[in-house]
Amino acid sequence: MASPGGVETEQKYEADAASALPALLDIPGVERVAEPMQDRLEAVYFDTATLALAARRITLRRRTGGTDNGWNLKLPVGLDRRQEVHAPLGQPESVPEKLLDRVLVYTRGEDLVPVARLSTGRTTYRLYGPGGNHLADFADDLVHAEALHPPGPGVDWREWEIELVHGTSDFFAAAADALTATGADRSRYGSKLARALGDAFPPEVATGTGVSHKKGPVIDVVTAYLDGQISELLAQDPGVRLRSPEALHRMRSATRRFRSTLTTYRGLFSRTEVRTLEDGLKWLARILGRPRDAEVMRERLRQHLRNLPKGLRTRTVSGPVEHALGSAYNAGYKEVLKTLESDRYYRLLDGLEHFRDHPPTRPRAFRPARKETARLVNKAAKSLDRSHQAAAHAKAGSARDAALHQVRKDAKRLRHAAESVAGIHGKRARTLFRSAHRLQRILGIHQDSVVARVFLNSLGEDTALPEGTTLVYRRIHDVEERVARAAEKKYIKARKKASGLRIDHRS
Repeated sequence: MASPGGVETEQKYEADAASALPALLDIPGVERVAEPMQDRLEAVYFDTATLALAARRITLRRRTGGTDNGWNLKLPVGLDRRQEVHAPLGQPESVPEKLLDRVLVYTRGEDLVPVARLSTGRTTYRLYGPGGNHLADFADDLVHAEALHPPGPGVDWREWEIELVHGTSDFFAAAADALTATGADRSRYGSKLARALGDAFPPEVATGTGVSHKKGPVIDVVTAYLDGQISELLAQDPGVRLRSPEALHRMRSATRRFRSTLTTYRGLFSRTEVRTLEDGLKWLARILGRPRDAEVMRERLRQHLRNLPKGLRTRTVSGPVEHALGSAYNAGYKEVLKTLESDRYYRLLDGLEHFRDHPPTRPRAFRPARKETARLVNKAAKSLDRSHQAAAHAKAGSARDAALHQVRKDAKRLRHAAESVAGIHGKRARTLFRSAHRLQRILGIHQDSVVARVFLNSLGEDTALPEGTTLVYRRIHDVEERVARAAEKKYIKARKKASGLRIDHRS
């Protein structure tokens, strides 16, 4: 069964061909069962030759018949729950771009081909509760399936599905007795495709990450954190392709967190493999950053322009800003989309997952997590202290700006390091995280001001601009200087509060 979209929540049961239908009115909460509806459903399932989607429990099919003709993509989002995305029928073997963009991060350059064909005779019973509330649908399916790739013998079976409509997950437990009373059992298969492919259906992709414990090895802490960043990167990839708000920023943040973690825990791993991943992550973050930085700068300067007196808000003032930053954003995003379909990007994804699942460890990676993580996080804190000292002694101007930018980068690395050990060191790690985050945020404002002033200077150098426009740019430049000075004052206060913060492995 398929809902019009959103999240599908259902359970499957295996039933014998001769089994009687369950007593649906015996299910607690069900007051009425509607007249049955019958459909003939024909579906072709698509995947790569290596079944890359199936390995992640993703299904992609084109189905005719019933009330939801068309293409359907199902992505797992939890126990018994899958997110559904639909598209019109279109061409039989041409996957709609709307769905293709959501799976390219998993297919990674492999073509999608038909892997199974299913024909289903379905009888659906709508189940209603008090007040006519449509609780769920019960479907009695007679299925014939043919495996196409790899080819296999035809197989027939009967299965029952219960899909929630307005009912809660408690309905599954309420319905279980009525279904199992007929001799039916919960299905061993997560999808019809799994049953159709049989032994050819691949094992689920495993992350290889265990739960980190205070007394366990430090490697478990690191791989668990890295797994979270990989999951975030994979989750944001489709949004970047579809230009969803904030997806670009979140994807770049995940790449930065991964790279920052490699830096903090570098000594636990083979230098060669760490360096290879760092280079790839730096490359990806740089490309993701071009349109993102242009977008942030454009909104920043738009706000400045909105704050000007009405008489100064002219097209001659805003035009160059919009043209330069709009062009930079569009060109940058075009490069991002090209990058996300490149072999280098797909190799990087493979490399990140392989590193997580098979980390190239050194013996120290198996030291007790509590003591070793405290040592490494405190080492990052000491690096930040050195950056503070360098900034305090730097001369005003470009040297001070560069030194403060380094403080920001070291604060960001400490923030990520503290975040990675929050489950091990609790309150102390969270305190360190908040302190580093505050420093990073303050100095982020300072750095954005530095970049904005450089950009405004470049605009002001255009001799073809009217004199009044140049004066407006200078005025905004002055505002940015005040922003930078205010940020530096806040930084000095925040630095004093953060001074000497460390994690004690004995606590």
